[in-house]
Parts: sequence; structure tokens; C-alpha cells
Amino acid sequence: MSHMTWSWKLARIAGIDVYVHATFVIVVAWIAVLYWNESHSVAAVLDGVGFLLALFGCVVLHEYGHALTARRYGIRTRDITLLPIGGIARLERMPDKPVEELKVALAGPAVNVVIAIVLAAWLQASGNWETVDRIGVATGGFLERIVLANVFLAVFNLLPAFPMDGGRALRALLATRMEYTRATHTAAAIGQGMALLFGFIGLQGNPMLIFIALFVWIGAGQEASMVQMKSALAGIPVRRAMLTNFRTLTPLNTLGEAADLIISGSQQDFPVVGDRGLEGLLTRSDLVKALTTHGRQAAVGAHMRQECPTAEASEMLEAVLARQSGRDCLTVPVTERGALIGLVTMDNVGEFLMIQAADKRQEARHRG
Repeated sequence: MSHMTWSWKLARIAGIDVYVHATFVIVVAWIAVLYWNESHSVAAVLDGVGFLLALFGCVVLHEYGHALTARRYGIRTRDITLLPIGGIARLERMPDKPVEELKVALAGPAVNVVIAIVLAAWLQASGNWETVDRIGVATGGFLERIVLANVFLAVFNLLPAFPMDGGRALRALLATRMEYTRATHTAAAIGQGMALLFGFIGLQGNPMLIFIALFVWIGAGQEASMVQMKSALAGIPVRRAMLTNFRTLTPLNTLGEAADLIISGSQQDFPVVGDRGLEGLLTRSDLVKALTTHGRQAAVGAHMRQECPTAEASEMLEAVLARQSGRDCLTVPVTERGALIGLVTMDNVGEFLMIQAADKRQEARHRG
């Protein structure tokens, strides 16, 4: 499953799947109820829901701004998901050059600025422009509200804090002056400082700001730890961090035998090796599902995954983990000249990084 759970696919546009998250439907329903209670008129409800859908149309265009700019640098987008707080475009990787990252980050808000300018110019030309003080979320002309919403989207996204576009833009600018990991930590610290400020202002009576503050604080922390992990993995081949002490199954083993192996050891997923070499992977979640429906006597071969990705021992660990992100195969079989020689699991990579960090501290202590 490559996208978020609880999401439905809306469409596939320009080769990118667009999903909508279940919570988004709740927001549409909430807006409908809000308008109905206010006015008891179907027209007002349709206007409110229409406005929300138009607004999210602008959000989708914003995400396509990122996705299509990234495509210019040869980076694919896995999918775009609509959430109540906005959209998420999942790029397969971040651009390598800070200048490219800056352009990808700014492309989203730029789309909102263009929409606002085009609509404002059209309203101005047709003489329908209403004064700004008459416009609220539920009052004022439909297009005027869309213009204001796009201005808000652009400004909000340019706040210099992860996970907003402004945070990425700030990191890209800092990265032209300093090393990437340091640039990320600096940008994350600035973002978390802003989150504290939002939280403080929010306590004066704006609960929405407290929600945004939490969102920014968590986003900044996640980004910093992800980049730290990436820099620790740089230049390390899979061979150095793989498990070499592991058990395998054959397609003819029973699910009961596989279950016993899980209980008696710490391994969760098992490579399935048959006459043709590596034939698939039996994951713990698939095993539990199959046990429930087919019982202990069923054969492993019928319930293994045949399309689970593998890695070469000489490949870089960073590239393998990047391929895995967003997939639910947590174990990658490692091969050398076609033969299975190890496994890469997230737990093992975590342990490898911990030990590596301890070694580095020890070296530093000796030098100091």
C-alpha cells in the first residue's frame, strides 16, 4: 500500500494519483451543517460546500506546482493526498541541489499567487470587485473569497517552518551557505521557535493557532531527525548493515511452521527460498491474515509476496531505504550474484546507526 490508509482515489492527472483522506469528508459535512444551521437554506449550504471544494481545487493545483517542478529535475511524485489541513505531494526523493529544492518549494505558493492575481484581474476588469471588509468565510462574493483564500494559502505556506514550503525554502537558502544537515537543524530550530510563538499567541484565545503550532513543532522535529539519519547513512553499503544470521522458509513449509519460527526468534519476515532461489517473502502481517483464514496447515508458497523488492549487497543503504519509504514491506532480502546473503530491516539499520554513533563518540573522546 503506497499511500495513506483511509484514503480514496479521486483521479489520476498528469500521471499522478490524487487521493482524498476520509477526514476531509468530515470537514465537508461539518461545513454543510454549519451553513444549514446559520441559514436553513439549501443554496447557502451548496455555496459553502462549493467554496470548500473550490478551495481544495486550489490546494490540488498548489501540490501539482511542486510535483511538476520536481518532474523537471527528474523526480517522480508517488501520489497527492488531500487532508483537511491541505495537501501532501509525496516526492520519491528531494532534489540534490539547494537551488532546485528552493524552486520546488516555492512552486506551490507561486501557483496560489497566480490564481489570486488572475481572478482579481478578472473581477477588476468586470467591475464586480467588492470591498475587502465585506468579505468573510461566509459573506461576500464567491470569487473574492477564493482570491483571499489563495492569498492566505500562499502566505501560510511561506511561513519559514517545516513542514510548510517556507521551511524547505529556508533550508535550501541556508544550504547554499552551510552543510545540508546543519542547514536543516537551523531551519528546524527557527520553525520550532515560531511554533512556540504561535502556541503562545494561541493561548490568548485562538485554538486554531495552537493546532498549527503542534503541527509545525512535530513537522520540524521529524524533518531534522530524517536528515540526520540520511547523513549518517551516506556512503554506507548494504553489506555493512544487513542481518546475516536469519532463517528462511521453503514454499512447501506450512504457515504453522512459520508461526513457530516467529515465536521462537526475533525475526518477523522470512525470505522464501525454493528450487529457483529466492521466490518471495512471507511478512508477519500476511502470515497472521493467512493463519486466520486458512489455518496452520496451508502452504507458505500460496501466501508469500512475490514482488517484494530486493537489494544488491554493494548498493548504498540510503538508496535502498529511499525506495522502501511508503511501502509496507519492512524487510528487504539482500542478494549477491543472485544468491540470498542477508536481510535489511529497519530495526537492524537503527541498531547499526546506534552502534556507529557510539563508535564515533568513542573516537572523539580518544582524540579529545
